Amino acid sequence: MITVITGASAGIGAAAAEGLARAGHDVVLVGRSRAKLDAVAGRVASASGRRPDIAMADFTSFEDVTRLAADLLDRYERIDVLANNAGVMSAKRQLTRDGHEIMIQVNHLSPFLLTNLLLDRVAASGGRVVTTSSGAARTGRLDPADLDRSGRRWSAWLQYGDTKQANALFTVALARRGVAATCFHPGIIRTGFAPDSLYMKLLMVLPGVARTPEQGASTMVHLATSPDGTKHSGRYFAGNAPASATRGMTDPGLAAALWDASLAVTGLSDGKVS
Repeated sequence: MITVITGASAGIGAAAAEGLARAGHDVVLVGRSRAKLDAVAGRVASASGRRPDIAMADFTSFEDVTRLAADLLDRYERIDVLANNAGVMSAKRQLTRDGHEIMIQVNHLSPFLLTNLLLDRVAASGGRVVTTSSGAARTGRLDPADLDRSGRRWSAWLQYGDTKQANALFTVALARRGVAATCFHPGIIRTGFAPDSLYMKLLMVLPGVARTPEQGASTMVHLATSPDGTKHSGRYFAGNAPASATRGMTDPGLAAALWDASLAVTGLSDGKVS
């Protein structure tokens, strides 16, 4: 089983890589920092006896994601699991080199691009897509015509919620296309996520609130290895069970509108770069 994990240089992605390697998967670590990925690869090798492969990509660049997809397709004849885990939360409004708000590009648009470019290979392997969403998706008020929130009041947490809502809707859209796809809420995790957020700093010190990366990664490992990852395609998970979701996270019409908007923004046409 070949499993590609984005955002694998730390946190949930790194913990999931160890768990999946122990379960017998050949893991491919994707991230921006070679040094961090090498460190994770060492831990995975110690845990499983097999050193994982590494692939580099910066999700703030569509060009980099396209190059990553070509690299993965060249290196692997099959991809059994694609774990879309790369993510960012920025308290300040930032634009990527492609001109998009950084959270919507890193959390949704780049994973959308990568998934579509790899989708034929995943489907041919009878594989599955697992995406790290968040309970913040419940706060999302996504507007497919304004993904960058340039025409609406700016709020970092509302924009983050929009991107996590997009993860859930992307999962719905993939399932409607016959892809085994699930997404999940990992919980509040003790990582370096959102280091400039006072709210996150507060949650880190409240007793019993934050979980370990291993606890957060457990659902990803479950969805990548168990029948639930195919039996409940299109569903949002919390823990190892399907969870309730808002209408905004499951609306097929909104999912279709987001799909079309994402195709246009990423330059895709029927899964290929135009």
